[in-house]
Amino acid sequence: MNHVQERFGPDTNKEILLLCIGITSCLGRFIFGSVADFVKGANKVFLQVISFLIIGVMSMMIPLCHIFGALIAVCLLMGLFDGCFICIMAPIAFELVGAKDVSQAIGFLLGLMSVPMVAGPPIAGFLRDKLGSYDMAFYLAGIPPIIGGILLCLIPWVEARNKRKQKKEGLSKEQDISQKMIEHEKAQENAKNKIGDSVL
Repeated sequence: MNHVQERFGPDTNKEILLLCIGITSCLGRFIFGSVADFVKGANKVFLQVISFLIIGVMSMMIPLCHIFGALIAVCLLMGLFDGCFICIMAPIAFELVGAKDVSQAIGFLLGLMSVPMVAGPPIAGFLRDKLGSYDMAFYLAGIPPIIGGILLCLIPWVEARNKRKQKKEGLSKEQDISQKMIEHEKAQENAKNKIGDSVL
């Protein structure tokens, strides 16, 4: 709000930006929740990656908006993908850690999210006092979601690698079991032959 007041003047209807973010966040939850549930082949992790990247880029775009309409467009897009992030967070946690640990995973995630939410405003205020504008604060705020999105891209690769490893281990176990069964059958046959020879 202070950034808008400094950039566009005190008479600007700055509250409309929060309204735009709230409305499109609600729409984003409906849209992306439906996509994740009903569209076959929709990868929830990649939807989350896209939402992180767009939220980060939109945060960095805020200082570049010198027209109020452009700022509204940025806030609309940011709100839409904020809704995507919120609604897909729990299903991704469920997929990655399973039903047993999902509550802990969401708790850790929300705990980590609270750190920048608490520390962000004082840091932004400090940067404003030192640099004379909020521009640097918005640029810095866009970096963590982009880094998070890039790191999140690695999860499907790691998951596929673990599945291949488990599959190989399962195959090797099956081979060991079949080998032991063959050896057991051979031992039984040898024992039968020895008994037959002793009878003869």
